[in-house]
Amino acid sequence: MKLPIRQQQVLKATVHHYVDTIEPVGSKALVQRFGLQVSSATVRSVMGELEQRGYLTQPHPSAGRIPSPQGYRHYVDCLLPPPGATVNRLESELANISLKWAALDDLLWHLARRLTDFTGLMSLITRPSRHGTKLQEVRLVQSGDRLLVMLVESSNQARQLNLRLPHAAAGELAAMEIWARDQLSQSGDGTLDWSSLPSQLHVSGSLLREAISSHSQSNPMPEAGAVFHGMSRLLAQPEFSKSDSFRPLLELMDSYPSAVVPDAKDESVGVWIGNEHPHWALANCSVVKASYRSSNQSIGQVALIGPMRMAYATAMAAVTTVAHHLGLLLA
Repeated sequence: MKLPIRQQQVLKATVHHYVDTIEPVGSKALVQRFGLQVSSATVRSVMGELEQRGYLTQPHPSAGRIPSPQGYRHYVDCLLPPPGATVNRLESELANISLKWAALDDLLWHLARRLTDFTGLMSLITRPSRHGTKLQEVRLVQSGDRLLVMLVESSNQARQLNLRLPHAAAGELAAMEIWARDQLSQSGDGTLDWSSLPSQLHVSGSLLREAISSHSQSNPMPEAGAVFHGMSRLLAQPEFSKSDSFRPLLELMDSYPSAVVPDAKDESVGVWIGNEHPHWALANCSVVKASYRSSNQSIGQVALIGPMRMAYATAMAAVTTVAHHLGLLLA
């Protein structure tokens, strides 16, 4: 819901002032700096209204006001200015990058470092991984006392599992294949309705169900994880001067950095502000992300992590630019 024009002007000016100065601001300073065509008393009244609505907050009784997480969210959704001309310089630099890097990680590391240097924020780029695949076909091949299970997925890739074949299941394989084929044709989403499994296929069905479950839970290392750069930049921000506010994020980056962009299937440009992020370790941060695709339609994410006091227009343009060029390089 849009705010009245005057409240929009004051909120936008407050965000810009606080991002630039890291200082709470009063009405007089806003009028002088941004040339608002109203008196400081009017601006003071508008700031009070914004505070009552939850868009501004006052860190100390005698201090000026700063944006709240809700204020940043409204700013990003409704008041975001176009990115500065410096983004054109980033685009020009990235246009000169070619696939001369020896490995994908070398390319991701170079881009992450460039992104941090450009924005002053911590950057993270996940390796591309396949999402949204669904099971299309199941093949069962007996070889002595072993069973070769071939799982054909929508990404035109097949995974093979070599399992021990119980003697009682050997006579069920042909019927099991037919049942699985019919199930996949009926569901259309790659799932099997195990509740409809005929009792005479119980042994082979249990074996196949365990194989599919084991496959779906596996996470191949070449496609997992992320590279990140600029942790020291984040640590230098005043918002993280106390170690207890920063330690959870350090622990997350050590153990599971990909959690910074948890919804890896989402290909839109996204912004999480404070507690909007599903992981509590990022409750004091903002995360801006964009996605890219590789030649086999795998999806990766480019993200910037910083305090909520962030130049959002520049950050969003930067991750979009890097994701776009990364997609071109990997096409």
